[in-house]
Amino acid sequence: MRPTGHKLTRVLVTALCVFAVSEVFAQTTEDDALAAIKRATNPTTRLSAAEDFIAKFPNSNARLSVAETVAGEILKIKNGAVALALLDRARAVFTSEQEQEILKPVALEAYTLGNRIDDAFALASEMLAKNPDDINVLTRMTLAGTEETRKKNRKYAELSLQYGLKAIALIEAGKKPTGIDDEKWALQRGNIAELYQQTAILYLASGNTLEAKSRLTKAATLSPLDPSNFALLARVMNADYLMQMDAYEVMPDGKPKQDEQKKLDVLLDSMIETYARAAGLATGRVEYQTLLQQVIPDLTIYYKRRNNDSIKGLQQLINRYRPALQR
Repeated sequence: MRPTGHKLTRVLVTALCVFAVSEVFAQTTEDDALAAIKRATNPTTRLSAAEDFIAKFPNSNARLSVAETVAGEILKIKNGAVALALLDRARAVFTSEQEQEILKPVALEAYTLGNRIDDAFALASEMLAKNPDDINVLTRMTLAGTEETRKKNRKYAELSLQYGLKAIALIEAGKKPTGIDDEKWALQRGNIAELYQQTAILYLASGNTLEAKSRLTKAATLSPLDPSNFALLARVMNADYLMQMDAYEVMPDGKPKQDEQKKLDVLLDSMIETYARAAGLATGRVEYQTLLQQVIPDLTIYYKRRNNDSIKGLQQLINRYRPALQR
């Protein structure tokens, strides 16, 4: 008969082995669950894999990294309804304060895409209260406010303008905000021409055409191959021209009126060139065909006015501004 001590030792060894195997099995299972998240091929399946992971391993140290992965996936979605649906699911899974913070940029984008504009600006205000120099929020909400202004909703036009002006100031001062890496900062700096264009539109909405014209000129200088800058600038010049024409037509005949006619001709020539530049840059580029169709009628009318009702030479003028590779 073997001593009792040997039995106890064998039991202890067996228990330790079972515990060790269980630990290895659990670790392998967690690794497999993380691998499943990485293997997912779209935001929906990746979120589903993340939900499964958190359900099985609620106390995992990988929670934050998984939340960041899911957030990055949802940010890729451009359909507002889908983004909002996935956001709700993600919020139900990632409930800690840190995880909710990770999801805030996702919520901001989803609200904007999903036409929940009031929620978007409320969240932006909350985020900027904590980090006033959050260049991503400033830039995104400048764009959102500009889009709403285009839809004739000017509720957030002034606030969006202030956001845009601050974003431009940060970029021009080279003041990289805390928490943004060099790559993302470079992308934001590349957005400055668009920010000038957006703030110009917001100034137009407030009736400040002089500032709008100045900013569109700056945008065109920063992004000389973007036809939208020149199209917008030409429209501002057009409004100015029509206003000056109204004043000109009621002037009595004489030298002052003749002098005014010369000024109008100079403005008209400059406007024709600007319209032609927009048309030339838009020609052959599918994404700008609507813009081209909007520009050509005004360009044709004004060109004929300065060329004895003829369009001879108009196409050559447009071609002059086409990018070299498209000629």
